[in-house]
Amino acid sequence: MAGPHFDADGRAHMVDVSAKPETRRTATARGRVRMDGATLGAVRNSAKGDVIVVAELAGIMAAKQTGALIPLCHPIGLDSVTVRIETDAALPGLNVTAEAGCTGRTGVEMEAMTAVSVACLTIYDMLKAIDRGMTIEAVELVAKSGGKSGDWRRD
Repeated sequence: MAGPHFDADGRAHMVDVSAKPETRRTATARGRVRMDGATLGAVRNSAKGDVIVVAELAGIMAAKQTGALIPLCHPIGLDSVTVRIETDAALPGLNVTAEAGCTGRTGVEMEAMTAVSVACLTIYDMLKAIDRGMTIEAVELVAKSGGKSGDWRRD
């Protein structure tokens, strides 16, 4: 079971990145929460407060905790994290986008995806009393830059 996160004996370990050069790294991820149209109307005035403001903050906080949440993921010093949530009446629901950046030895894809995931979960938590049928969908990496593998963008 040898691989980047396992040694020859099959034991898990965090990859040693100390020999890698520090480079500027960025990642963008997205996801969405589909909900009933009436639920979308309550987003800015739910009983728990402004869902978008709280979920954006939750996503930023989550990105900073990624190394503690994902086994074998390096704790990294983030230089920037933004989370943007926009309403989408056609869905209906909320589209969530997160961007993370650092200058370091390992990428920030997991931080961006964690930010999106926790923002979506926060949206669900804040609106579940209104609509338990909401779905969290399509959490995915959109783009990454930097590091040995270079740039990548979803088609």
